[in-house]
Amino acid sequence: MKKIQMVDLKSQYDKIATTVNASIQQVLDTNTYINGPQVHQFQKSLEEYLDVKHVIPCANGTDALQIAMMGLDLKPGDEVITADFTFAATVEVIALLQLTPVLVDVDMYNMNISIEGIKKAITPKTKAIVPVHLFGRAANMEAIMAIAKEYNLYVIEDNAQAIGANCKFSDGTKKKAGTIGHVGATSFFPSKNLGCYGDGGAIFTNDDALAHKLRGIVNHGMYERYHHDVVGVNSRLDSIQAAVLNAKLPLLDEYSKARQDAARKYSTAFEGHKNIIAPSICDICDCHVFHQYTLRIVDADRNGLMQHLLDKGIPCAIYYPIPLHSQKAYLDSRYKEEDFPVTNQLVKEVISLPMHTELDDEQIKFITDSVLEFLK
Repeated sequence: MKKIQMVDLKSQYDKIATTVNASIQQVLDTNTYINGPQVHQFQKSLEEYLDVKHVIPCANGTDALQIAMMGLDLKPGDEVITADFTFAATVEVIALLQLTPVLVDVDMYNMNISIEGIKKAITPKTKAIVPVHLFGRAANMEAIMAIAKEYNLYVIEDNAQAIGANCKFSDGTKKKAGTIGHVGATSFFPSKNLGCYGDGGAIFTNDDALAHKLRGIVNHGMYERYHHDVVGVNSRLDSIQAAVLNAKLPLLDEYSKARQDAARKYSTAFEGHKNIIAPSICDICDCHVFHQYTLRIVDADRNGLMQHLLDKGIPCAIYYPIPLHSQKAYLDSRYKEEDFPVTNQLVKEVISLPMHTELDDEQIKFITDSVLEFLK
């Protein structure tokens, strides 16, 4: 059996090496390392794939979130609601801009931000909501957009883990995650579903005026060289990373299907087990692209299971072991433990198994057998 990786980028690369290498060689041949043709090609291709008017490439996913908030002219002290159960980058940029992060609990079923939690957290100072499409599952954007409309709030989608996922609305229509709010942000970190070979990110919007402002912000506030019209940053997707993404983007739906197929096999193996709550996935599932495959281990030794898997050479991880409201950097007297019952439970139960496009049936069986062996 091939060695199991948490993310097997080498095997993925081996299948597309000729295309990737040729794409990178174009950059080397033209010496256009910043804002070259490969960047513009990727921007247009991603706009077409997402069916969004504007894609603004940038240096990484954290920058994408920060720049999106800068473009909305949020002021110090404005409150921004986001999920307690997620990676720190989401709340980090809120704090960096001297905005006031307001953390709320998540939904036990899908681990995304709680709709009721959002409603309870709104105050006269609330200006924006940042839903995170966690682990690749689209959040309830229909409900979130309804709340935003009622209270005149911005919605900034953190789509770092769910590029390619669809959000389905009650009228039957579908839109890509990241393109529904006023602005969306994503990451192209190598392990993401659409990953480059370094850092990279992008911002999405259908708002022409906002897109214009964001394009200035990413480039030192310049629209014309040495004319600084807005306060900006230096955050550009370099051409070599764009070259890698150009090679991978046509395969994104194929990659999503491979992840969904692997998730289906995992969940089938765990079905009905009293100690395992596995992600649900239907035959036509397109709302979840499985950036992570995350189990909940109930009434059993989650940490013991993790060590058992590691001892058998199976990588695994806990995303996330500490809630944001308990992190030293974000401690706040406003937060009470009773406000986060779901998050506080999830951090004790979750474990993520290997998930990538190259998992094969032999590996999946070994992983699932090993989990069931421990939880017999």
